[in-house]
Amino acid sequence: MRVFQSFCYYPSYRPRLRRLATNAATFRQQIEVFFADRYGASHILLPVIRADPDAFFTNWDDDDLQRAWAREAGMAKSASLEDILLAQIESHRTDIFYNIDPVRLENGFLARLPGCVKKTIAWRAAPSGNVDFSKYDLVVCNFPAILADLSQRGYRTAYFAPAHDPAMDPFADNSERPIDVIFVGGYSRHHLRRAEILNSVAGLADQFKIVFHLDPSRLSRLAESPIGFLPPLARHRRPQDVRSVSKLPAFGLDLYYALSRAKIVLNGAIDMAGNDRGNMRCFEGMGCGALLLSDDGRYPDGMVPGNTLLTYDSATDAVAQIRRLLADHDQRRAIAREGHKMVSTRYSKEIQWLRFQELL
Repeated sequence: MRVFQSFCYYPSYRPRLRRLATNAATFRQQIEVFFADRYGASHILLPVIRADPDAFFTNWDDDDLQRAWAREAGMAKSASLEDILLAQIESHRTDIFYNIDPVRLENGFLARLPGCVKKTIAWRAAPSGNVDFSKYDLVVCNFPAILADLSQRGYRTAYFAPAHDPAMDPFADNSERPIDVIFVGGYSRHHLRRAEILNSVAGLADQFKIVFHLDPSRLSRLAESPIGFLPPLARHRRPQDVRSVSKLPAFGLDLYYALSRAKIVLNGAIDMAGNDRGNMRCFEGMGCGALLLSDDGRYPDGMVPGNTLLTYDSATDAVAQIRRLLADHDQRRAIAREGHKMVSTRYSKEIQWLRFQELL
């Protein structure tokens, strides 16, 4: 079975990747730099991680990466990124095309796939509006509410979760955790519940070491720039308490390192999947050995409040639990250990690869 995984990454990760790949000229060298940094590794399939000769991986919208492949393949400089991706699929003789970005690569692209492709699978873990997935054979994610919505629209769906990245295990062993609470994620005026939680927790900074690695929205960045005094931008400015504990976004190994230095990883959903939980920070926080404190909701198998993680039901409750957990070292460490043990076994790369094959 020849599997092709088409991937993409957040634009805010690009500057870091370009710095890391400064001396990487070829397609293979750039891919190896990307893999070494572990960005999005929980989503990457086992055959790709272990460099199986029947597996192929690319970040399809990375212009530098894709044009390196095109040059090596003798393609014209004018080739579009979609043309390059199609050429890669044909050269690989792909059986299974697994796409992490089906909103931009939808039916028009799928209609051009070479005949060697026997099955197309899309990962989609967010509301999709009127996007048409009808040409995909299967749509997967780990949010039942989103899968139910897609099923009602007539698409074939299946539950499939991210996997634990074994590269996290050395980070989980870190006993020196000088950060009391860490949060890593996006921040905008649309994240109303998340903003409420962060505002309240940031207020603890006079008593505890609180660190937020925030990826602010474009408008938030403008609001905090020299032109931020303009009235229309004022509502996008982050509160002073939040700004005072904020650092640059963290990705890849920098993310693993940051999480490994924290006693508590604070998580907050952004309501895109209703009451469903199980976003990437759940897997990464527990995977790096911290205690996960997340909001109430319906979690994936094994993520059990009071056993492998703890939950809060309000900003006030989150603050109260943080105070209690930082005083109760034994409970905090015990739940953190159970969380790491659970996620590293139940969601191992090997088990998730078997589950992926069962979907075919």
